[in-house]
Amino acid sequence: MKGGGLNQAKRGLLGLGLALMAVSIASAASVSEIMDTEWREQLGRFFSMRDPSLRFALVGSILLGLSCGLLGSFIVVRRMALVGDALSHAVLPGVALGFLWGMTKDPLAIFIGAVIAGLTGTAVVNALVKTTRIKADTALGLVLASFFAVGLCLLTMIQNLPTGNKSGLDKFLFGQAAALGADDITLMAIVTAAAVALITMFYKELLATSFDAGFARVAGIPAEWVHHGLMLVLAAAVVIALQAVGVVLVSAMLITPAAAAYLLTDRMHRMLLMAGGFGILAGVTGAFFSFVGRGLPTGPLMVIGASTVFAGAYLAGPRHGVLARWWRQRSRAARTERENTLKALYHVWEDDGFRDVGVTLADLAQRRRETLDEALRRSRELERHGMASVNRDAVYFTPQGRRRAAEIVRNHRLWELYLTNSANIAPDHVHDDAEEIEHVLGEKTVRELERRLDYATQDPHGKHIPGPRDIHGGVLAGGDKAEGEP
Repeated sequence: MKGGGLNQAKRGLLGLGLALMAVSIASAASVSEIMDTEWREQLGRFFSMRDPSLRFALVGSILLGLSCGLLGSFIVVRRMALVGDALSHAVLPGVALGFLWGMTKDPLAIFIGAVIAGLTGTAVVNALVKTTRIKADTALGLVLASFFAVGLCLLTMIQNLPTGNKSGLDKFLFGQAAALGADDITLMAIVTAAAVALITMFYKELLATSFDAGFARVAGIPAEWVHHGLMLVLAAAVVIALQAVGVVLVSAMLITPAAAAYLLTDRMHRMLLMAGGFGILAGVTGAFFSFVGRGLPTGPLMVIGASTVFAGAYLAGPRHGVLARWWRQRSRAARTERENTLKALYHVWEDDGFRDVGVTLADLAQRRRETLDEALRRSRELERHGMASVNRDAVYFTPQGRRRAAEIVRNHRLWELYLTNSANIAPDHVHDDAEEIEHVLGEKTVRELERRLDYATQDPHGKHIPGPRDIHGGVLAGGDKAEGEP
């Protein structure tokens, strides 16, 4: 999984921000409409589960979070975040037509109408991309806006009907988890079970087409059919989510849990488990705070819960988190500085013919072109890491420090020789490159360099390249005696 999924996540979060602005002026409803009880009593009622509306809302939120998290993972890795947003808006005309079919809020009729509308929107996008010069993102924007406009017009027409005010279709715009009933939960359970079953059965096909569609076709996998099947299940998942979070926020529930999981793992199966878990956590969190808070909208709270998880992954993720990256960069910079000090100590020691056991702070400061205080501070840093010991005005290698100093010098001089011999770069132009690479060369690469350079013992400037005996043995003057204080 590469960094392109992160760009999709950023676009999803931008849509989330706009959605939250819209919700602030909307009439999204809470799970609990009781306003005259204390929060402690509400807390007890939540954990007792004695309110039917709470049970339906909680189960619906869990199913919604699971289905959106699982399917959203494939949307993120396929870089199709805008597709989820377009689908969520494209299904709105189908919701209205499903109501007009029987003039009742029949969950099955609305579901079928919305799925058909969503698939029609996807087909229009594909047709525009294949038959015109319009790119996919432009086509998605056109379908999103036009289908949503048609849906709003149909909803307005329904509201003007004699029974329109009782239709409750306006809740599909901003969601109302409290309005979930037994039929809605049954439909959500069926769609979620179907999504889990299809992902389990066709995991390999989905994995192959998500990361390398060309390879999938060569391997005989019908990539187009897999894509259309995913779009069908995705459209169904979007429809069941509308009742809880609404058209405006459903794309956020598809993208945000998956984006958080994307930052925490590089394995698809783990991403699916994490995204599903994050989706469930967001659903339960939204239902909890909506019920306890009395009057707080459930759908937006679910999205805020998912966004909080994403923020945690963004900041504190062990590999891709901001804090982890900052700490690694800081640690790398500090290690590089320590190794540069070790190298300077080695050079002073080498220039003196390896005769003295220690290096004076004055010589170190002169070599590094810094003050005595700075040289002392760097030497104390080596001492804290077990690389050297400081006694009065001199610095002494420890065995560990001497080995690492010899390795750094070896890496530097080997790389200079390699660039001079293999890349035909002048000897006076290879120092800067060697300064950077000397800290990251691994032992396997060093062994290969030594082999290619026929185990040379001198760099382009005539300096001795430390060998295995210099690093691990006692060839340097004084041997292990040179690593302690006199």
